[in-house]
Amino acid sequence: MLHVAIRHAFASFTLDAEFRAPPGVTVLFGRSGSGKTTIVNAVAGLLMPDQGLIASGDWTLLDTARGVRVKPHHRRIGYIFQEGRLFPHLTVRQNLAYGAWMAPKGAAREDMGRIAELLGIGHLLGRRPGVLSGGEKQRVAIGRALLSAPRLVLADEPLASLDEARKAEILPYFERLRDEVSVPMLYVSHSASEVARLATTVVALDGGRVVAQGPAAEVLGDPSVLPAGVRAVGAVLTVRVAHHHDDGLTELEAGGLPLFLPRVAQATGSTLRVRIAAHDVILSRTRPEGLSALNILPGIVREVRPSDGPGAIVALNTAAGRVLAHITRRSADALGLAEGVEMHAVVKTVSVAPSNIGAGGQPR
Repeated sequence: MLHVAIRHAFASFTLDAEFRAPPGVTVLFGRSGSGKTTIVNAVAGLLMPDQGLIASGDWTLLDTARGVRVKPHHRRIGYIFQEGRLFPHLTVRQNLAYGAWMAPKGAAREDMGRIAELLGIGHLLGRRPGVLSGGEKQRVAIGRALLSAPRLVLADEPLASLDEARKAEILPYFERLRDEVSVPMLYVSHSASEVARLATTVVALDGGRVVAQGPAAEVLGDPSVLPAGVRAVGAVLTVRVAHHHDDGLTELEAGGLPLFLPRVAQATGSTLRVRIAAHDVILSRTRPEGLSALNILPGIVREVRPSDGPGAIVALNTAAGRVLAHITRRSADALGLAEGVEMHAVVKTVSVAPSNIGAGGQPR
């Protein structure tokens, strides 16, 4: 359990944040300027905060009260930047070997062959970075960080410089790291889709403060937490692949309810995370008939919260999990929405983008 408590004043901004990061992927989530990168730079030792404590058990990186300030190169941290920052004159194999060379003597190290297989870069080992795609470079950068035998990996918006196709290519590898590699990770993002797919724990930041912390489904399903704005609001459901139909649809089982999506690549029986954006949900008092939408989730209103402008966010508890809907306050008034009211959430099958579907078990 990594304990981070940092206070640092800039000319026009003060960061005052404290959180605990359990094993897995802890995502620092919020708008640009909320303090995410400042935190990871302080953990890496690239920024010396005015006051701070960064420690895990007997492993203390920073304790300003006791005068403990471990130098960056002694912190055993693997840092994945927005760009790969590979050595252009070295091959992929040599870039990976550089990471292994940086590992402390006697430290338990990952096997290069296993990491190359995990990241799908075995066929690239003899190439130089200049001929790699953006996604391939980033996978090599991840491998180099892992081979340095880090006690913690930092990833500062590692997909921000990639186009949507490259993001779709690399996200499954981060999912594999979460599920198959024991090294904990602090991952910076302002993308709700990335958070929903990857996070074991979410630390939501706004204006330099922690506004929420907990499992991904819990934080993202809270209508009072809007660290990336109302357009990023959406709930996370844990589902199981039940059946692949001949018409190109996949039927998922969500808490005993069927949920249909365009064909997903995972095998029958696989567990997935699905993010359903609040603006893609329609609410109905009665079970609707004669609609083209295939997904109808009955539930009970948990909360109605006004949002920016004329909107409102409605939290609905269903057998599939918490679902959020972003509707107008006029519609909420017309439907008589209040806590305890029975309601049906309607979700179009094609409204759930592939980027909102990821592998992995229950968000913890």
